[in-house]
Amino acid sequence: SSGINAEYGENRMKLDYVLGLKTEDFLERRLQTQVFKLGLAKSIHHARVLIRQKHIRVRKQVVNIPSFIVRLDAQKHIDIAINSAYGSGREGRVKRKRMRAGAGGAGDNDEDED
Repeated sequence: SSGINAEYGENRMKLDYVLGLKTEDFLERRLQTQVFKLGLAKSIHHARVLIRQKHIRVRKQVVNIPSFIVRLDAQKHIDIAINSAYGSGREGRVKRKRMRAGAGGAGDNDEDED
């Protein structure tokens, strides 16, 4: 009989915990918020853009949903995606274009010569 009561009490505590959660607690668990809080993004808006543009991964999986709820055990595994230009992926479109232009033209300087 005491086993059943202990189980009921445990479930009751879990339920009270869940019911006690505030809106802020859920917003705090969003990937968008986590990316900003971890310092991977300059602002909450920047975090959203990075996520949508597939620069962020949780463990090995690239996630592009800003509202993705990050579990506590996965929180330590939020990082820049491997194939992202921010990580160790290839350079972005503009940089590659400039490198090609620089290789073709002799001395592509932005400075004005007098």
